[in-house]
Amino acid sequence: MRIGVISDTHGLLRPEAVVALAGVDHILHAGDVRDAAILDALRAIAPVTAIRGNIDRAGECARLPATEMVELGGVTFYLLHDVKELDLDPVSAGIRVVVSGHSHKPGIEWRKGVLYLNPGSAGPRRFSLPVTVAMVMVSEGEPRAEIVELKL
Repeated sequence: MRIGVISDTHGLLRPEAVVALAGVDHILHAGDVRDAAILDALRAIAPVTAIRGNIDRAGECARLPATEMVELGGVTFYLLHDVKELDLDPVSAGIRVVVSGHSHKPGIEWRKGVLYLNPGSAGPRRFSLPVTVAMVMVSEGEPRAEIVELKL
């Protein structure tokens, strides 16, 4: 199973992100969507699980949940916008992958058998940070992640 992970679009769904996500089985959006039309466009690619971020205060995006848990390919994913607000123990909860955004900094880190993934920002460029999404491949119940820098 191939899962596309995107965050911090801030109202901008770049064509390069759409190309990068083409062919995935599911898309996770880790918040700061700003425009619900982005989720509609992503749903044209694959089913979407999305949460709200700190800028999603009005309209349809404000109605998104703050956190979400979803099982994909036999792996439990937990989405929250800011990893600093994680208020549960992923190991005890049976979570294998924690997906967050907010910082705009892409990152992959393993801690106590849990994959912490921040796909970075696919929206407007912030500072000198790259514009990125992430891919998670799940095979035989094991997740493997990579950051994909969008060629702008």
